[in-house]
Amino acid sequence: MNIHVVGIDLGKTVFHLVGMDAEGNITLRKRMSRSQVLAYLVNVPACTVAMEASCGAHFLGRQLRGYGHQVRLIPAQFVRPFVKSQKNDYVDAEAIAEAAQRPTMRFVPIKTEDQLDLQALHRQRDRLIERRTALINQLRAFLLERGITIRTGRLQLRRELASMQAVLDERLSPRMGRMFKRTMEEWKALEKDIEEVDAEIQAIAQADEGCRRLLTVPGIGPIVATAMVAAIGNGSAFQKGREFATWMGLVPQQWSTGGKPKLLGISKRGNEYLRRLFIHGARSVVSRVKRERLPFGSWITSLQARSHHNVLCVAVANKLARIAWTVLNRQTEFAPAVVTGTPA
Repeated sequence: MNIHVVGIDLGKTVFHLVGMDAEGNITLRKRMSRSQVLAYLVNVPACTVAMEASCGAHFLGRQLRGYGHQVRLIPAQFVRPFVKSQKNDYVDAEAIAEAAQRPTMRFVPIKTEDQLDLQALHRQRDRLIERRTALINQLRAFLLERGITIRTGRLQLRRELASMQAVLDERLSPRMGRMFKRTMEEWKALEKDIEEVDAEIQAIAQADEGCRRLLTVPGIGPIVATAMVAAIGNGSAFQKGREFATWMGLVPQQWSTGGKPKLLGISKRGNEYLRRLFIHGARSVVSRVKRERLPFGSWITSLQARSHHNVLCVAVANKLARIAWTVLNRQTEFAPAVVTGTPA
């Protein structure tokens, strides 16, 4: 059987495979379980195996690469144009195989186990912070229903609650007081969990060479550095920093026709979590870093005079992303290493 490329439509337990020869003719069409896929492809001569870059694709990709196959992971949005007529699993697998043969197709690098572990750590931290925010908002609502208002801010709420225990005992019913106490204990447990995750991320950032170089960039702390390494490794998937910024959705969305360019707001494509972290780091640079110490400090001041604050922060995040990619990919450090400010 002549197989040049195999497209796999991934599932939880059942996979669909479509194989093509060098001319694009279908030579294989099979439905297999996860264990059957590995057992079958280990005996297939080395070829290109393509999958959508979805959950489980990186693990399977490492396995198949160990068998000698050339593994291609394709973003799902780039496979969609190749789907013909009605949608089913075999049609999806065929579209994946066709997309993998396009010379201009963009592929996703296979993540290492360390990258996936670090990515999972960040996802856990993000989930804990979301739970803490929801819990704090619920506490504020409980207090507001009983006529108690507290200034916004997590630390401010904690200080106020510690100093107004007598007021709470007077205004809250016994049942509400017990529920309020359980909620406060849950908050303390969440804070402890977040601190432990932050400490682990800090240790990883200090031990990893790429993260240590990223820490020299203003506005980038252990959270941003480790999240960037987890997402793109050494950045080899991008040819320049602008491609990395575009992948994060930090450049204007283009809607041009008839030779008339039209730019909209930022595209917000790609990794939303990493984009959010870079924008937080940019806010720190804009508000706290001494601009005379930065090579682009005068540019920030000039842009601030003619742009909205949010536009300024996104533009600075774009510039920081390009600098960070250069530092990571070229294995260098940011020149003005001494910068004051609070990194993200």
